Amino acid sequence: MLEKRSFSLSGHRTSVALEPEFWAVLGEIAQREGETLSALVTRVDAQRVPSRPLASALRVFALTDTRPLA
Repeated sequence: MLEKRSFSLSGHRTSVALEPEFWAVLGEIAQREGETLSALVTRVDAQRVPSRPLASALRVFALTDTRPLA
């Protein structure tokens, strides 16, 4: 089941739906790096390839943090 969360990015509200497990990992990363989940999502959004959906970028970010790509 997907869990939807809303954020303000670039001056507009957007919603992202991810599995709870991804939200948990992203929350842990944010806490470890001393930032809010909203700040982490904003950072990933700013760094993503424009053609990649934000939900996909967040999943890849979470996976590469826990399992760096070779």
